[in-house]
Amino acid sequence: MYDNYQNRQTPPPYYGEAAVARQTSSVMKRVYVRMCIGLLVSAFCALGVASSPAALSFIFGNTIVFWGMIIAMFAMAIMIPVRMHKMSSGTVLVLFLVYAALMGTFMSSIFLVYKLSAIVSTFFITAGTFGAMSVYGYFTKADLTKMGSFLMMALFGLIIAMVVNIFMHSAAMGYIISCAGVLIFTGLTAWDTQNTKQLAAANLDPALTDKLATMSAMNLYLDFINLFLFILRIFGGNRD
Repeated sequence: MYDNYQNRQTPPPYYGEAAVARQTSSVMKRVYVRMCIGLLVSAFCALGVASSPAALSFIFGNTIVFWGMIIAMFAMAIMIPVRMHKMSSGTVLVLFLVYAALMGTFMSSIFLVYKLSAIVSTFFITAGTFGAMSVYGYFTKADLTKMGSFLMMALFGLIIAMVVNIFMHSAAMGYIISCAGVLIFTGLTAWDTQNTKQLAAANLDPALTDKLATMSAMNLYLDFINLFLFILRIFGGNRD
């Protein structure tokens, strides 16, 4: 995604590692703040819907509404990165928050399947894992590009396996998929963090940087959400 914008870089107005470090820190703070806001939006939407039987019935009891929401999320996940260069920074941010709200609404169903204690403990496990891998991705000197390419291919394989298991209903395969999902999104967290740091250090146009900061926040947000869901499937048990 970022390679498409390399030719838009302008000559750097600052020189020295200190200036680059300040710029990187500023952009990274923006990314993590937006990611956290997205997670909060999802959490409030999930809790709000889960606490309302009428809302649960309307969303999950209505096939059109349910599939419409899923299609909208897929469409936004594709449309936002593709169209962001034609949108303002504010519009990109608003669309990300709308996406987070839809994701939270969709995730409200976990409160019907898992105990609250399991959800809370899984959240903290996810936060610790995500934090550790994000720190690694930020500070490592290793180039994670090859690892990222491998993980993206593995992700496509994971999606295919999940679709197949919808028809197979195999508990063993479901467990293997969940374990693979944890490993894949743990690695993607480090990779996306490194990519975000490289973006933050680049001297791009401020408006473009702000849009890409939102997209980086969305990438890390999705890493966190998917990591959370796969860990929950492994350790969450159920209400029974």
